[in-house]
Amino acid sequence: MTTRGVLYVHSAPRALCPHVEWAVAGVLGTRVNLDWIRQPAAPGTWRSEFSWQGEVGTASKLASALRGWHLLRFEVTAEPCAKAEGERYSCTPDLGIFHAVTGIHGDILIPEDRLRAALTRSQRGETNLEAEIAKLLGKPWDDELEPFRYAGEGAPVRWLHQVV
Repeated sequence: MTTRGVLYVHSAPRALCPHVEWAVAGVLGTRVNLDWIRQPAAPGTWRSEFSWQGEVGTASKLASALRGWHLLRFEVTAEPCAKAEGERYSCTPDLGIFHAVTGIHGDILIPEDRLRAALTRSQRGETNLEAEIAKLLGKPWDDELEPFRYAGEGAPVRWLHQVV
């Protein structure tokens, strides 16, 4: 079963760009040459984005391949398909990685047990329920990445396919 998605590299130092390409190529099983453009939201960094097609789980593999680089900001999305829900991964140097399951319309689907745990922590006074729900929805990651998303409007998108 295949799915489609998009990798958004929001900011990467120039020296890291070829390493990102190698990591993505390793996941997709094909050579990757991304079109890098300057990222005005963080001078001295570069951005790129492209659409991909691959087996279910490719988004997870891409996020895992990229997550260890401290100076990298990225997002990976995968569309839902007949055998799997969609996914969204967001990663920033300060916050680390965020993962969410997404439905057919792109909404984040929060599992019942995670909501119950957030409610329990709030009732015990360990945390604020509003802050817990914001984290479950990825709001801290959205807040940090939003300036980088706008800076990338109009960037070229290229389709890549996983070699089977």
